[in-house]
Amino acid sequence: MRWAKAGYEVIIGSRSQERANEASRKINDSVGPSARVTGLANPEATKQADIVVLSVPFDGFNEIFKTIKPVLREGQLVISVMVPLESSVGGKPTRTVGLWDGSAAEYINRILPRNVELVAAFNNVSAEKLHDLNGIVDCDVLICGNREESRKKVFELVNAIPGARPVDAGPLENSRTIEQVTALLVSLNIRHNVKGAGIRITGLP
Repeated sequence: MRWAKAGYEVIIGSRSQERANEASRKINDSVGPSARVTGLANPEATKQADIVVLSVPFDGFNEIFKTIKPVLREGQLVISVMVPLESSVGGKPTRTVGLWDGSAAEYINRILPRNVELVAAFNNVSAEKLHDLNGIVDCDVLICGNREESRKKVFELVNAIPGARPVDAGPLENSRTIEQVTALLVSLNIRHNVKGAGIRITGLP
């Protein structure tokens, strides 16, 4: 919704064409006549996109990835928003599942085609804040990836969200820490009975 409101063309991917249509319709209704949002099945959405955002529950990722991996192409940028919270496998939302690769982002990066770049970003941003189109997103967005050029591409997407600030968080291995912060933020939301806990990094220029 935020990117549609900022003027970007957005394609919603889903395993079901019907659900993709419904999701795109809701966003178009929320944003208004300026919105350019369509819904497609995951493989077709992946084919058409220059930037692919993986925002799915961790437990459902592998099934979805099998359908989109064959159509990923050279030059595409993939953004991982995923966090391996225990809640995806029946555990607590305040804990993460330990992964051999170190993080969900590093796992995805290992199985991506070699000519496709991966960046981890938006892991710590409140969905509640993003859905409120009348409010600002008072949160820094930590962006990590193994190529500076790829990280910088995501800066524009962050700057399109009022209140959000992009922060270059370095190589992809730092996603291990960033994903853990999400579990902490969930815990803070529960402890303080709020829904929009976020982070700000002080001392930066």
